[in-house]
Amino acid sequence: MQIFDLAVAYTWKYDIEFINLIEKLFQKNGLKTFIIYKQNIHEVASLLRQRKLLFKAYLDRASDEDPEFEIITKLLIRKRCYLINPHKKTKKATDKSYFHKKLLRKNFRLPKTFIIESFDKSETLYLSDANLKELKIPFIIKPAIFSGGGQGVVKDASSIEQIQTERMKGHNEKYLIQEKVHPVKLENKRAWFRVFWAFGKVIPTWWDDHTHIYHTLTKEQIAKYKLQQLIKITQRLARVANIDYFSTEIVLAKNHQFILIDYINDQCDMRLQSLHVDGVPDVVVTQFIEQMRRKVSAL
Repeated sequence: MQIFDLAVAYTWKYDIEFINLIEKLFQKNGLKTFIIYKQNIHEVASLLRQRKLLFKAYLDRASDEDPEFEIITKLLIRKRCYLINPHKKTKKATDKSYFHKKLLRKNFRLPKTFIIESFDKSETLYLSDANLKELKIPFIIKPAIFSGGGQGVVKDASSIEQIQTERMKGHNEKYLIQEKVHPVKLENKRAWFRVFWAFGKVIPTWWDDHTHIYHTLTKEQIAKYKLQQLIKITQRLARVANIDYFSTEIVLAKNHQFILIDYINDQCDMRLQSLHVDGVPDVVVTQFIEQMRRKVSAL
């Protein structure tokens, strides 16, 4: 039987650079990696069934896009392989309508929000103009589940009619109707942060929600602008979500209020900034992989 420390499945072509770096850093430290892609799914499944192949840990970046990969997950569950961010856990954590309520109960500071049932469940929209005045115009329309990369999000909504239009487009989706939160400016940057939770470590970054450009956030900047709450909020969020990794968005608003904007993104975009203008800083991707390596090494 061949035993590998980590198997990674992927479908997105831009994941290749991330996976190449995983292999490089894992193998540098004496760990064996195995890559699963569309062309070898059935061969891998057969080898797993025959007990000719075994993985200690599995990073699945494929089955959310291609259900054909689910056979690998099912086989690995039986073999007690460690599943990184298993679907059963991430399904609830990434449902914004479910998780919003959970975070409110835990006293997180969130945008003012109305949660709307799917159009399929209720064609009638139980939301009034008075409700919209509470949010102020413009406001945000956000799908509860499908909003990867900001898809389906309306950032400058102003009417009931717009909400209904979006509900009919994503007719089986619940929607979050949220107030628009405005960040203060620090160092001529919008104080909008994307923070990564990586296997027990918090990695905060500057992230511009308009341009989607990242900048590294230094310890000196955290101290200078009193941004320690970014770390504390993410640690609290990790305890609630109870998954291995995710990214979240936190805004520093007026009166030094930290507001949790986008709760849990489990399939983080890990394109390298050295190769893509709007990619993640290479040093952050490297830290993420090193944290994963430590986790896998300890299994």
